[in-house]
Amino acid sequence: MPWSNDRYPVSMKNLPPRVRHKAIGIANGLLAAGRTEGQAIRIGIWSARHGAAAHAVRRTRRAGGNTGRRR
Repeated sequence: MPWSNDRYPVSMKNLPPRVRHKAIGIANGLLAAGRTEGQAIRIGIWSARHGAAAHAVRRTRRAGGNTGRRR
C-alpha cells in the first residue's frame, strides 16, 4: 500500500519532514518494484538519512568548508 505525507509508517514519525518525504518516495518506489513493506521501509529510511547526510556535507564544503586551508 503506497504511503503519503499524511499517511506513513510509524517508524517514520520521528524523521525530519524533509527526510521523511524522501523516505516515503523511496519506499513507494521499492514497493512498486516488488519489495516487501518491511524491506521498503528500512531501505527507504536508510537511504533518505544517508542522502541527507551527504547533502549536508556537500553544502558545508560549498559554503567554504571548515579547514581554513587553500589547496
